[in-house]
Amino acid sequence: MNFPAVRPRRLRATPAMRRLVAEVKMQPQELILPAFIREGITEPNPITSMPGVVQHTEDTLRRAAVEAVENGLGGIMLFGIPTERDARGTAGIDPNGILNRGIKAVREEVGDDLVIMSDVCLDEFTDHGHCGVLAADGSVDNDATLEIYGEMAVVQAQAGAHVLGPSGMMDGQIAVMRQALDEAGLQNTTILAYAAKYASAFYGPFREAVDSQLQGDRRTYQMDPSNRREAIREVELDLAEGADMVMVKPAMSYLDILSDVAEMSPVPVSAYQISGEYAMIEAASANGWIDRRASIMESVLSIRRAGADTVLTYWANEVAQWLREGR
Repeated sequence: MNFPAVRPRRLRATPAMRRLVAEVKMQPQELILPAFIREGITEPNPITSMPGVVQHTEDTLRRAAVEAVENGLGGIMLFGIPTERDARGTAGIDPNGILNRGIKAVREEVGDDLVIMSDVCLDEFTDHGHCGVLAADGSVDNDATLEIYGEMAVVQAQAGAHVLGPSGMMDGQIAVMRQALDEAGLQNTTILAYAAKYASAFYGPFREAVDSQLQGDRRTYQMDPSNRREAIREVELDLAEGADMVMVKPAMSYLDILSDVAEMSPVPVSAYQISGEYAMIEAASANGWIDRRASIMESVLSIRRAGADTVLTYWANEVAQWLREGR
């Protein structure tokens, strides 16, 4: 049958009809809020390139976690910014370091009512800004970095993280972390692997958010934006090493990758709507060029439609509130 008997517009006739037949429906519990805690500040510090996002104190981070619970979010992903850095990122393995204190504070505040996630990476903690320690020739030493990642994983889990997010793209990082956790009696700690993380130009505002000291780039370990098949290889390796969930990052420019991963993954798939994606929409809406709310909702929906089970987004709380209003 064809037109005039077939009229697809019938299923678009009213808002109620469109809601009824929507192929993808979003829920607050599918959203994860990335949040930053900074050492040495007494008030939240606004991030200028990300309007509405701040570096938290411990007290305001606690409040942000409570708000996330109240809005029905699925989780919170924590990043720490220390006052002192060194070449090995030792603040990252200090049980009293700022990230581990933040994890502990959030766990004390919300318990198991929110899935507490934490970033396992050295870039916030090193004085050179790379995701691993450096060899004598200035390259990132993969295997020496793995040892530190294992220590970080155990310390963060002991601080109270339910889920660890290794984002450094070191070869073998999942296997090393899983072994370290299991040997420490932390078999129930979950690993969300940043399995396909690309060397993107859209990370710019995040560098301000974590006060990055990076000189140069991370193209020797993050993935080449030209490569699609390689993402499947990376995911397969992480799964073989024991990843419980996998992530694609960024989201917007890599929806094809996300779709590929979602198609083959036997475990839940996340995608990270990164700082540059956030900043562009905020800038365009501030200039009156686009409708802010509609653009945010469409952008998050596109990530879910491409196959993400969960989405890390700085708009998590707002989107959750809008979803509730819509119901």
